[in-house]
Amino acid sequence: MYLLIAVGLALSIWPSIIFPPSVTANSSTVVRSLLGALALMSLLGLRYPLQMLPLLMFELVWKVIWIVAFALPMWMGPGLDAYASETLFATAMGVILVPLVLPFGYILRHYFKAPSTPAKTAPS
Repeated sequence: MYLLIAVGLALSIWPSIIFPPSVTANSSTVVRSLLGALALMSLLGLRYPLQMLPLLMFELVWKVIWIVAFALPMWMGPGLDAYASETLFATAMGVILVPLVLPFGYILRHYFKAPSTPAKTAPS
């Protein structure tokens, strides 16, 4: 899954980061930056799969939020335009594929049942 995210975003996002169509700041530049970082961080998941699980959890959660909060109301209301339809397909694929690789038992034990780690204080 980490490789799929990294390669998919490298092909679709990184060209517009390296060769931006414009240099004006807008919401698409923020999205491209976030997704570019996600692609790079996914490469760490190839080496440290368990330590990078929050990345896959983030991937699943943002996609579910987008589908529920934005795609579903558009679909039920005015309908999906071409961009929303394409995004819904790609996002739904993630919602289907990511849970297939998530070790839910490990996540439950290490992120929900385990005691929290106390914050370290700076030496005085």
